[in-house]
Amino acid sequence: MTMIVNEIFESLQGESSFAGLPCFFVRLTGCNLRCTWCDTRYAYTEGTEYSVDVIADKINSSKAGIVEFTGGEPLLQKEELVRLIGLIDASKKILLETNGSISLQGIPERVAIIADVKLKGSGEGGSFLKDNFECVKKTDELKFVLSDKNDYCEMKDHLLRYSLEEKCSVLISRVKNAELTDSEIADMILRDGLKVRYQIQLHKLIWGEQRGK
Repeated sequence: MTMIVNEIFESLQGESSFAGLPCFFVRLTGCNLRCTWCDTRYAYTEGTEYSVDVIADKINSSKAGIVEFTGGEPLLQKEELVRLIGLIDASKKILLETNGSISLQGIPERVAIIADVKLKGSGEGGSFLKDNFECVKKTDELKFVLSDKNDYCEMKDHLLRYSLEEKCSVLISRVKNAELTDSEIADMILRDGLKVRYQIQLHKLIWGEQRGK
């Protein structure tokens, strides 16, 4: 069984509650969405075919205790991914970053899912499967990327409508050239008493836009 992989690299985890920890990244090729602010467009089509056994060997040989599958959209290769996960050493923490437009059912329990809920500012608003809100576990995380105040209000509506703060950790970040600044978003979070984690992309603070970091 093979998978199409865009790139494999080691770095520090730049986002989520695991930010700052060494992580082995497997970026898979292909995405079914076209977000206006996407910073990995090269993963839409660029890729090399690897057997799941070869990928598993690379992961298990890494000194990093965390492995993250990202994209693109990893769940476009869902069957192969589940097979690969079964070959990963039990000592490894596994993260899966997904856009949430594909069902999360069938993902092994050991995997911590980081699902990006697309808002209107992304150009792909409404693409998140509502049933996936019922699939998330306490160990999973939902991410909202904001471009303007309308996105912030839409995010708040999702928090209330689906009781997301009670289901799992909620992450908030902003688009690079957003209308809102980090301080403005932080002030709104504090004003509204939201139980969320605001995050800044750590890897970009360290390496800028350097690919493979």
